[in-house]
Amino acid sequence: MHIMSTEAASLDNLQVVSQSDDYIVVDKHWDIRIDSKMWYEKLTVQAQLRQHFPELADPNTYYGFRFCHQLDFSTSGALCVALNKAAAGQAYRCFKDRTVTKLYIALLRGWVQGEVQTLDFSIGKNSSEGKTHMMCIEGTEGCENPKPCLTELTVLQFGLYDGEPVTKVLLKPLTGRTHQLRVHCSAIAHPIVGDFTYSLGTDDAPYRMMLHAYLLRIPLEPQPLLVITEDPFTPTVDTKWHPERSVRALEDTVAAVLECKLEEERKQKDEKRHDLEEKYRKCTMRKQKEEEVREQTHQCQEWLSEWGGDV
Repeated sequence: MHIMSTEAASLDNLQVVSQSDDYIVVDKHWDIRIDSKMWYEKLTVQAQLRQHFPELADPNTYYGFRFCHQLDFSTSGALCVALNKAAAGQAYRCFKDRTVTKLYIALLRGWVQGEVQTLDFSIGKNSSEGKTHMMCIEGTEGCENPKPCLTELTVLQFGLYDGEPVTKVLLKPLTGRTHQLRVHCSAIAHPIVGDFTYSLGTDDAPYRMMLHAYLLRIPLEPQPLLVITEDPFTPTVDTKWHPERSVRALEDTVAAVLECKLEEERKQKDEKRHDLEEKYRKCTMRKQKEEEVREQTHQCQEWLSEWGGDV
């Protein structure tokens, strides 16, 4: 397990959490883009991967590596990279079917009242002047084409960050819209600490935005990919963060989420098996009926033949 730090990103400090023949999962730094088409942008995860794993870069792709999903520039944490086309396709299907489990840790401004809640705000693009790089919730000025979005929020701790009240939470997105977690937290008047964009440029004192992709689980076959990263929001890493009251332990909360997901998958497999068995049973019955009809037809033809012979 590597030690998180408040130092800026560099090409050298790529943190690899998991590696196989098909995937590399990195703990993305909070101060780096995943990739860039701008020639002058040299510091990206893509460039880090090229430096550390030049032999794994695929010349048939634009970036050399296939990123299975996205993380914002200022979000740290688990980022999965596929090392071949087949692996990328399998992971993509899981993301598309929304069977991937993603859990984020965040520090939010203020003390959140509801300790477990579902944030339900449709999100669209902001067409207002000067805000076209932002997303917004349905009903606000300039919100175009809003789509349903759900996020589960669970409070972990209450405390102070640099003397100001903050809440440490676990966020589980149930949909995958751009900036979803940032917009949802802002919508309940508890924006993420250090979110310069969604504080309209006012929250610029912290060294980073306090949003981290803590856990990633992709239900690949035959073996799911599960990665849990280090929690960067601890007093050891950042001395400005002072937890005052714990509501629930991070590990227990995560374990409960995973158990719930496994139970859901077991039920789905049972339902699938039941459906297949039912289809097989119906198919067998149909074949038996067809056999019976054939047998009856044959019997009738024999009777007709015999009857015709008697005449």
